[in-house]
Formats: sequence, C-alpha cells, structure tokens
Amino acid sequence: MANDLVLNAGRARPQATLPALLSAVLRDPWFVLLLALVALGVGWAVTGTTPAAVQALWHWSPALLRGLGVNIQISVLAMALGTIAGLVVGALSLSPSRVLRRLTRAYVLLFRNAPILVLVYFTTYVFPFELNLGGWNLPFPDWIKVVIGLGLPASANVAEIFRGAIQSIPSAQWEAAQSLAFRRTQIFRMIVLPQCVRRMLPSWMNLYASITMSTSLASLVGVHDLVDTATVASNTVARSDFTILVYFTLLALFFAYCYPIARWTRYLERRHEHH
Repeated sequence: MANDLVLNAGRARPQATLPALLSAVLRDPWFVLLLALVALGVGWAVTGTTPAAVQALWHWSPALLRGLGVNIQISVLAMALGTIAGLVVGALSLSPSRVLRRLTRAYVLLFRNAPILVLVYFTTYVFPFELNLGGWNLPFPDWIKVVIGLGLPASANVAEIFRGAIQSIPSAQWEAAQSLAFRRTQIFRMIVLPQCVRRMLPSWMNLYASITMSTSLASLVGVHDLVDTATVASNTVARSDFTILVYFTLLALFFAYCYPIARWTRYLERRHEHH
C-alpha cells in the first residue's frame, strides 16, 4: 500500500507543476513582450501597414538566422573543446606531482586572464591558412581558429570549475568508500563524479552563455556570422531606420538564445541549494 501511495504521488507531481510552470511563464515580462511583438506583426500583416524597414528585416531574416546558426556552431564546438581540455587540466591540477600542478596553474592563469579578442586574433594569425598533409593542401578555415581561440579560455575556466567541484566533496566520503574496499577509480566514478556534475552544471552553463556572446567577435576575423550578416544587410539596405532595427534584432537573437540558459542556470542553483 505504501508503494501505491508513492507511485500515485509520483504521477500526480507533473500535473501539479504544469500550471505553476505556465503561470511562471505568463508572469515573465520578456514572454509578455514577445506576445506583444507577435500581435503587432499580425496587426501589420492584416492591415497592410508594415513599415519598409520591417519588410526589409523580414527579407533578411533567413540570412540572419543562418548567421546565428554559425555563432551557435562555434559556441558549441568551442565549449566541447574547452570542456574536454579543461577536465584534463583540472584533473592534472590535483596530481601529486608539484611540476604538473605548477604547469596547470600557469595554463589556467594565462588563459583565464587573457582578453578573448586577443586570443581570437592570436589563433587566427598564428595558425596557417592551409595545412600541408602528405602533399595535400587542406584549408584551415577562420571559424575553426575562432573555435580554438574561444576554447582556450573555456578550458581554463572549466579546469577551475572541475577542481573546485572535486575539492568541495567532503573527505569523509572518500574515507568511507575506502573503508568499504572501493578502489579509487570506483570512488571517483560512482561517488565523486555524479556529485561533481551537479555542482559544475550551473557554472558550466554560465560559461557557455558567456562563450556564446563572445562568438560575436568572430566577424572581426572574417567569419560570416550573425554580426557580419547584420553589417552586410545594413550596408545593402542603406536606411538608418533599418540599421537601428537590424542591430536591435541582433541583440534580441543573442538574448533569446542566452536568456533561457540563464533562467535554467538559476533554477539549477536553487535546486542545488535545497539539496
């Protein structure tokens, strides 16, 4: 009977949280603003009074969305590269070897405190434009160099996040697991790592949002991203009202992508505090 009560409670919980979720969304001022903009667009379409700048923006919207896709692609790959490298560096920073600890500390200090724009220019002009592999000349695109340039500071930050998460695990848990004859790899995989993932996730998501916003620098080294597309559109249409509108749209697109990440991060932080 107790099991039935637990199952019924588990089934009833999603029904109780759905109205609360809808209420929270409707109370969100940004969601209300989005509804207002949609209603305004529908009104213009019905009455046939759409401003010329808005019509031009609608014409350029597919290109702007493709540009945003480039930024998202760069951010995802840079964060993946930074996460893999950061986990390795973070693990080495906890090594018993003093030399490894000093080397990883120098790596973290260098790339955490270097301006991202400088790193983007550094990777763009230090790496060759073509790679000669076995007599084949393979192009080395600028967007890959930007991925590396953004992945370097991401890896340094992930290393610090990972190191802090490992050190936040109470030593009593290690001792208790060792007393139960767990091997070190088992302790790490079964006890430490799951807790580290929960503790790292909010900071990791904040870092990803920051890296995503930093992808706007890619246009400075010739990558045809959202910012570059907006600049081309502004120069092509050559209307001051359209220029203002297209850059407001650029801000809105970045905000629309990063804002849910920020909200989800806050939710995870509150959930972690309760646990």
